[in-house]
Amino acid sequence: MKVPPLSERPVTEEDEQDFLASPSRRKKCSLADRRAALRPWAIGVGLTVLVAVAAVGAYTLGASIGSWNDRPSTAATPTVHPAPMPSVSSEAAMSGGYEIGPDGVLVRPAEFAADTYTKPELPEAAKENSERGAEAAAEHYLALMVYAWNTGDTELFEEMSASDSQFAREVTQRIRSLYDEGWLYNDSSIVEHVLKLEPAEASDGDGADNAVAVVLAINSVDGTICQKKNIYVHEQQYHSIFALVLTWDDGHWVVTRAGMEKTDD
Repeated sequence: MKVPPLSERPVTEEDEQDFLASPSRRKKCSLADRRAALRPWAIGVGLTVLVAVAAVGAYTLGASIGSWNDRPSTAATPTVHPAPMPSVSSEAAMSGGYEIGPDGVLVRPAEFAADTYTKPELPEAAKENSERGAEAAAEHYLALMVYAWNTGDTELFEEMSASDSQFAREVTQRIRSLYDEGWLYNDSSIVEHVLKLEPAEASDGDGADNAVAVVLAINSVDGTICQKKNIYVHEQQYHSIFALVLTWDDGHWVVTRAGMEKTDD
């Protein structure tokens, strides 16, 4: 409500009587009138401030959620359970049902311990120097990568990778970094379709000797991840394209190049 200036107010008979009244009375009436006139204005300003604060809060929350979705993580927004500070009288410090170990990292549940995972065995088909052999070897390589994530044991994955494979080096570094201060279980990847299976081309466009390109469509779940005292649960499935180039070398397949890209929006 806008209060007009005194000079613009209409002069009425009542106004004239008030003006002719004693100075003290005019002063009291004027003060009362001003307070009454300013009250709706003050309420309006207060509501405006509240709306502005609520708008800023909503924008901040939306930006935070957007930043979570924009992170190059493992598909789903993690559910985080931060660990409380342990009390002095507690016998075993706990966080979200997990015991906190002496190194400050949550203790991995025994039923999901690394030794509960069986090492993938190389299929007989993967021992053949053929396109079918390369396809089986590519699926075995994926199984070795999943095993490495679930256990922290990257030895078999590295053995099947070429020494100069950037993909293998990055995956191995990430797994080791995770297990330095945490662990992971229930990671999985299943091959849905073989999208490509053909002799690989060299950089000059010619066919490479003993090399086969394999492209797989896979369905994955990242499982439960522990980072120090936080638990991140990723149960949502997502789809990816896994492309590999395998070379037959000294009686077995070696992954010389590889790359993975998420296809879900």
